[in-house]
Amino acid sequence: MKSTFLLGTALAAVAIVSTAADADACTRVVYSGPKSEIPGVETQYIVGRSLDWKTPIPTNLYVYPRGMAKKGNTIPGSIEWTSRYGAVYAVGYDGGVTEGMNEKGLVINGLFCKGTIYVNDKTDNRPAMSMAMFVAWLLDMNATTPEVVDVLKKQDFTISGATFDGGTVSQLHWGITDAEGRTAILEFHNGNVAIYEGDYPVLTNDPTFPEMLAINDYWTKVGGANMLPGTVKSPDRFVRASYFVNHVEKTDDVNVGISIARSIIMNASVPYLYTVESEPNVSSTQWRSFSNTREKRYYFDIVTNPGMYYIDLKKCNLEPGASVMKLDTARDTQMVGEANAYLRPTAPFTPMY
Repeated sequence: MKSTFLLGTALAAVAIVSTAADADACTRVVYSGPKSEIPGVETQYIVGRSLDWKTPIPTNLYVYPRGMAKKGNTIPGSIEWTSRYGAVYAVGYDGGVTEGMNEKGLVINGLFCKGTIYVNDKTDNRPAMSMAMFVAWLLDMNATTPEVVDVLKKQDFTISGATFDGGTVSQLHWGITDAEGRTAILEFHNGNVAIYEGDYPVLTNDPTFPEMLAINDYWTKVGGANMLPGTVKSPDRFVRASYFVNHVEKTDDVNVGISIARSIIMNASVPYLYTVESEPNVSSTQWRSFSNTREKRYYFDIVTNPGMYYIDLKKCNLEPGASVMKLDTARDTQMVGEANAYLRPTAPFTPMY
């Protein structure tokens, strides 16, 4: 009887997720170590993500100091600011910030989400903010998740962005986590900001976050020790990552923690150059990143490279007036371990407004 029940529930789950299938795949997981009981000692949080796309997205790493004047767009009246915090950014096509971590341990990652609509009639004429600079703006000016949430709830900006990869629109939602592990998910529903705060350690792609939680709740009742969905579809990856992040050992060890987070993300990754005849636009994992909010280390793992490396923000010069630094990931491909020595002074990247 038990096996019959499980088969029935599995078929039901297939029906649930079949309408949510997509070819654009990314996965985000927040791994937490044991809660620290020692005053002044932070709990270890590691935010891991995979960047999956149907074609390569060249991505370089930039370290920006504090005190830099920036703008959100070239449109008159756009948002302008001077950065309070230094940060490391992952910059796609040398033109837009995909994700990053600032010196306070705030981490923001953008993941593809079809159906996202950023603007409506009420928000259309607000100060402009380009997708290329949106994550940088939030990291530059905020130290914690609650601070970011307060900024977003005001929604006194209008998001726009250039297309990429032959005309693809940057339809995204974001995961936000700070050094205390506080997490929020940001989506735009018909031009309105929607924020979900709480213990949400996983984010993938479609459908919207409330629908995804309902799907995951179904599989939680099935029990991951008995059965987990195994395709590369967004709901399946969400369910697998959710199960494993809640059933792994909690550790304070930096290297073991990274290994655990990496193994979860790899379980939810899409094999490189994976193809399916019925899905010509299926994505595969291009790279993975891991942000240790306590140690202020940002790890980068390109799937075609032999090893993973990291930038230690604590060792970077983030003082006002310091040089912008760049790690050219296409030039330096053999790195393993700390990669600060590979950072080179550079001009700021040119945003694709």
